Amino acid sequence: MPLSTPLCDWHATHGGRMVDFAGWNMPVQYKGIVDEHNAVRNAVGLFDISHMGRLRFTGPDARDFLDEIQTVDLSKLKPGQIRYGFMLNESGGILDDILVYDWPDAPQLVVNASNREKLLDWMTPVASRYAVSIEDLTLTRAMLALQGPKAMAVAARLVGEEVHALKYYTGKPLMWADEPVLVSRTGYTGEDGVELIIDSAFANSLWEATLGAGEEFGIMACGLGCRDTLRLEAAMPLYGHELSEEIDPLTAGLSFAVKLSKGANFIGKSALEKIATTTIPRPRVGLTLDGKRIAREKTPVVSGDQVIGEVTSGTFSPTFQKSIAMAYVDAAFAEPGTRLEVDIRGKRESATVVPLPFYKRNS
Repeated sequence: MPLSTPLCDWHATHGGRMVDFAGWNMPVQYKGIVDEHNAVRNAVGLFDISHMGRLRFTGPDARDFLDEIQTVDLSKLKPGQIRYGFMLNESGGILDDILVYDWPDAPQLVVNASNREKLLDWMTPVASRYAVSIEDLTLTRAMLALQGPKAMAVAARLVGEEVHALKYYTGKPLMWADEPVLVSRTGYTGEDGVELIIDSAFANSLWEATLGAGEEFGIMACGLGCRDTLRLEAAMPLYGHELSEEIDPLTAGLSFAVKLSKGANFIGKSALEKIATTTIPRPRVGLTLDGKRIAREKTPVVSGDQVIGEVTSGTFSPTFQKSIAMAYVDAAFAEPGTRLEVDIRGKRESATVVPLPFYKRNS
């Protein structure tokens, strides 16, 4: 049986089409993916992301332990700063992409729902060498994402005008209705906004209050369907598609999240140092298709009679009204403007290599 978030009953009784996603019962859409996508791009949308894993680390060796198991340099973070990073295997392959939070009381990680149990098992033998305790908060906390150009105005009504002082990728504990909420200026849509972590007992009340605060701005409850189209337009990678244990962060074009210069010898560092001295044989690129057919995951990318790559994610973009995709292609074909084809179930469609991201909001 899949797990349920504290908001599962609300989703089911308000038109959410529920699916099993990474072992969780989650809404894929309500009114429709395109309507929800456009609400986030033009106004504001609200997502239940309580399925994401939330792990807290305490003890005298907590930071040393974290420095060994992930790629962010904790010594460079100030309290309240957040960074995107990775957990790697010894060969540099990605176990998961993560967010590292340097909260005032203890560092925390947010990890993908599909990888939470795998990561906990992987961490255990490493943790045995440190004075560190790992607390899994996933089932006792809820997490909401408020995203879109009007998101900060809605957030201010919930937790106060102080939220506007948060810079991108920072966070702090604030109060809502006398309850503490961890608020971070983060998201997975390409838009401005915040993510809110609160005790599960108050999840439904906060959800309803957020919908009420955003009513005049046209807020919509949003499902995982538009979360995927939004992140793809913003070229944000998804684990199991652009990222896996067979792909390293440098090949994925995400070297900014790997601090090879940090003093700690994190797992996978030696492998990445070697990869960094070579040319990436098959980089990640963007593709726009001439036609409206969608190049789904594993669609071959071809040039003439040669298969030169593979699509990792594809959709029809509601924002640009065209078919877009991310793919890994041979380096010789990765230059923007290169004309290629994708083989969609035996029929070829013309495509052009384009820079990533497809969409970037106005700051």
